[in-house]
Amino acid sequence: MYTRRNYLSAWQRYIELNPVWAGMVTDPAGYPWSSHRAHALERHVKMWCPHDECLALGTSKPTRAKAYQALFTSELDQELISGIRRAVNVGLALGNDKFKEEVERLTGQRERRLK
Repeated sequence: MYTRRNYLSAWQRYIELNPVWAGMVTDPAGYPWSSHRAHALERHVKMWCPHDECLALGTSKPTRAKAYQALFTSELDQELISGIRRAVNVGLALGNDKFKEEVERLTGQRERRLK
């Protein structure tokens, strides 16, 4: 089962690996619009600030960067990738029913497919 942290980590990896999968770059840090350089290489990027999940990876920038790099050493689960793509294509939230109910409550928009 995926937790909030798992989903956020997977989404981040999915987003940053898309230019690699598309053949635009060979490494996520090579894509100019990626935050990968800031997360993994500690590069200063004006339009970026770390979110709480990245800050939770360690108590210092070098520790967080090393932990972030480690996220990219394993393959993303193919079922999760398929779920992310389905959610993006139909414009619905990705998560368990409890999460979707909360999103619906907060936004007033349906987040589950009709039968």
